Amino acid sequence: MLLWAAFIICTSAIVYAGIKLSRYGDIIAEKTGLGRTWIGVVLMASVTSLPELVTGISSVTFAGVPDIAAGDVFGSCVFNMLILTILDGLYRQVPISTKAHYGNILSGGLGILLISIVSLSLLAGEKITPFGWIGAYSLLNCVIYFAAMRLIFYYEKRRITAYIKEVAEELRYKDISKKTAFVNYGINAFIVIIAAVFLPKIGEGIAESTGLGQTFVGNIFIALSTSLPEVVVSISAVRMDAIDMAIGNLFGSNIFNIFILAIDDFFFLKGPILSHVNPHHAISALSAIAMTAIAIIGLTYRVEKKKLFLAWDSIGILLVYVSNLMLLYMMR
Repeated sequence: MLLWAAFIICTSAIVYAGIKLSRYGDIIAEKTGLGRTWIGVVLMASVTSLPELVTGISSVTFAGVPDIAAGDVFGSCVFNMLILTILDGLYRQVPISTKAHYGNILSGGLGILLISIVSLSLLAGEKITPFGWIGAYSLLNCVIYFAAMRLIFYYEKRRITAYIKEVAEELRYKDISKKTAFVNYGINAFIVIIAAVFLPKIGEGIAESTGLGQTFVGNIFIALSTSLPEVVVSISAVRMDAIDMAIGNLFGSNIFNIFILAIDDFFFLKGPILSHVNPHHAISALSAIAMTAIAIIGLTYRVEKKKLFLAWDSIGILLVYVSNLMLLYMMR
């Protein structure tokens, strides 16, 4: 009971701080004059991925449980795609993929590329020659990550130049100073870090006490808690009718998650991290690829109406998620 209570406390702290971080990130964007769209997207990405980053590093350095780190990354990738189904259910008018810009396909495809490299490396195991203690796939993914960020930046820059005219906005945070915004942003970031540091040990304890195993717990419970900021931010964006921000945040988070796995590899000194984790993580990795592919098909085909409560692509994503859960449970 104490382990579950600790898990709930850490999860609640991440959700609370994630909401506050989003607000103060918006204030910083206004106060610095750099623009809400660009700064908001950058800060959202760092905020929503902070728990995965801290959890991964603390898992391999302090807790010594690389399975929790890998499970958190792959499970978060899967859960991020499930959030698309949740958003589609909340967005009642039309399928949410119909309202999104085609440009989201770029980040979705790059996510598939990165997850595919990791999936192949996970199945190959020790057959891939490492560079020191670091897997070759981690170095490759770092290069692809920065190339992807540059590619997306220039694509968005061309798109904004072609289709969007800047509109002056009324200041919404006149009574809040820039210093207050930065201080509160730092405080809430610290809360997220502290909560995320404790998650690996709590997850290890839950795995041992329930007999579910670190692979299952990492992919489900830890991934769920560290992905909650994505849920909060994405739902808020949809309520503001900022569909591209919501979908872009989810695809972007998956790209950053694979970059996090590469960072975890640098901190894991026993050897390439994927050589020390359960190969069953490939189930979640392949599920994330399938779910992203379905999302890309939905963005391309663009059905105008929902025949059911959810669009067909959201139903497909949900079915893959349920299949992922069942396979992980059977192989725990």
